[in-house]
Amino acid sequence: MCWIDLVESKPRNTHFCFVHGRKRSRRRRRRRRQGQCEQSHTDLPIETRKRNLSSMDFSLCLSSPIISTLVHFLLVASLFCPVCSSDIGNTLVANQTFKPQEEAHKLNIIRTRLQQINKPAVKSIQSPDGDVIDCVVSHQQPAFDHPMLKGHKPLDPPERPKGHNQMDMSENFQLWTMSGESCPEGTIPIRRTTEQDMLRASSVSRFGRKIRRRVRRDTNSNGHEHAVGYVSGEQYYGAKASINVWAPRVENQDEFSLSQMWVISGSFGDDLNTIEAGWQVSPEIYGDRYPRFFTYWTSDAYQATGCYNLLCSGFVQTNNRIAIGAAISPTSSYAGGQFDISLLIWKDPKHGNWWLEFGSGILVGYWPSFLFTHLRDHASMVQFGGEIVNSRQSGSHTSTQMGSGHFASEGFGKASYFRNMQVVDWDNNLVPLSNLRVLADHPNCYDIQGGINNVWGNYFYYGGPGRNVRCP
Repeated sequence: MCWIDLVESKPRNTHFCFVHGRKRSRRRRRRRRQGQCEQSHTDLPIETRKRNLSSMDFSLCLSSPIISTLVHFLLVASLFCPVCSSDIGNTLVANQTFKPQEEAHKLNIIRTRLQQINKPAVKSIQSPDGDVIDCVVSHQQPAFDHPMLKGHKPLDPPERPKGHNQMDMSENFQLWTMSGESCPEGTIPIRRTTEQDMLRASSVSRFGRKIRRRVRRDTNSNGHEHAVGYVSGEQYYGAKASINVWAPRVENQDEFSLSQMWVISGSFGDDLNTIEAGWQVSPEIYGDRYPRFFTYWTSDAYQATGCYNLLCSGFVQTNNRIAIGAAISPTSSYAGGQFDISLLIWKDPKHGNWWLEFGSGILVGYWPSFLFTHLRDHASMVQFGGEIVNSRQSGSHTSTQMGSGHFASEGFGKASYFRNMQVVDWDNNLVPLSNLRVLADHPNCYDIQGGINNVWGNYFYYGGPGRNVRCP
């Protein structure tokens, strides 16, 4: 990771049917009224029901003077204090929909899952951003819950690819390290997962995993949009790139913005294998908008296998100074200093595992080859670039930014970039890209421009603001 000077390094080139009454003789009439109420709602078109619910927050059958009085009170109150009446309605809805037994069951599931994810710590470090980093004995990390790794210990470092230059660079790029605290030798730092983390998830059962979706390289899928460069058509045994880090604005909790490398094999169907690493801003996963170092893997197109970071058994971490999922600091600034990180993923020629290096010479760990099907051999595509989720909650395109939030044409210091992109060949050599293609799903929202020069080798600028006059 490094700072790049702005000038010198510039590349050249429920309805609620409240039926009240106490006398038994009136029950039949009440039931008829209730049925009429429910029928009147269910006969409505879906969109009409949605509009009615959104405008009133709840619907009522006025079969009681008490309820009628209450409704008149709410209507009058809404004229003078719309916010107050909305709060009252929301409170009633919340009270009616709250189900203690279901909530208790959900919390039990969450706490059981947390016991699986959060391992006993020999030391815990409080990070300025609110994270707690637990120092866990290396062989007790989540990876070794996997049946094929039980009783094992992390492997020794492999041979690095030829042509890989190592430089001494600062490792203080994560907020949790700023206090000077560190994890002892023989342990690894793991970001502690909390109940709040899991409660934010759209699905507790799939916490830590990407949403199932049909994955294609050449188009968006389920609201996922990309601006990427990629190579294909050969056998690849790794990839390397430097990526500058930004803190893009993410519109809502259901969206994210990331920049990463994908090492891919298999078809873009149910057998897709990927290894991924980069930085991301994800309010749902982390509860904030810091850019964070992350990893991901899947061997079945994001269906039942794989996860982010160390949230399942799979990736084996070997480093005691880097916490996967922790916030990155500093970040790049518009028309100011640029901060980038280098990532290298490659296949160990001896054992066949896929290793990850962060920065220059800092081994993070590895994905055992048995996790995969197609990637047990080699990759058939390498992809670099940005991805966002466009949920269209407001009915228009999201304003979630990709990269710096500025288009590629703004260039160095303003647009985000990937530089010095390389791949690893069959003989464990790092080589330049020979046939880089660039693609943007929605170029009026996020775009990409590639190039090559003597300083940055293969590079591209990419990103954008999302919603704008040309991207409504």
